[in-house]
Amino acid sequence: MNGTRVPKSHERVEAYGTLDELNAFVGLIRDHLDLGNYREVLLRIQENLFIAESMIATDPDKPVKGLPDLPETEITLLEEEIDRMTAELPPLDSFILPGGDPHVSQCHVARTVCRRAERAVIRLHHISAINPVLIRYLNRLSDYLFVLARRLGKEFHGEEIPWPRKK
Repeated sequence: MNGTRVPKSHERVEAYGTLDELNAFVGLIRDHLDLGNYREVLLRIQENLFIAESMIATDPDKPVKGLPDLPETEITLLEEEIDRMTAELPPLDSFILPGGDPHVSQCHVARTVCRRAERAVIRLHHISAINPVLIRYLNRLSDYLFVLARRLGKEFHGEEIPWPRKK
């Protein structure tokens, strides 16, 4: 974003490209939901992912003025949403297989892309300073997407299949 050129294979490009992919999957979830509060939170997440992409795309040695920042309060929002949804769910005492409803599956795909984005950002952090709020945000976002998958499974009566399955 500030004129610094790097090859397409650079960790910076991998990180913001994976964040862009995640943003597209979050948009897909939002487009398929007709539940107001979830749509609003997902829209806010998309805006935060654009902020994250701009943070990653900017060479820290050449800061760009006027770019928005990702405040710690956005992590708090995710945590509050996780707590709110978790209160409406049965306790989980095993792993669960992703799936059970198309909404649930979309959340799980986004969750796995989020984990990959987190790993890419951490790899970039080893060679270039990254705001630690972004790393924590991605970690909590993947947790949010997992809990959202479970909550939507309940909402749409999807089957939650434990793993390992009892035979």
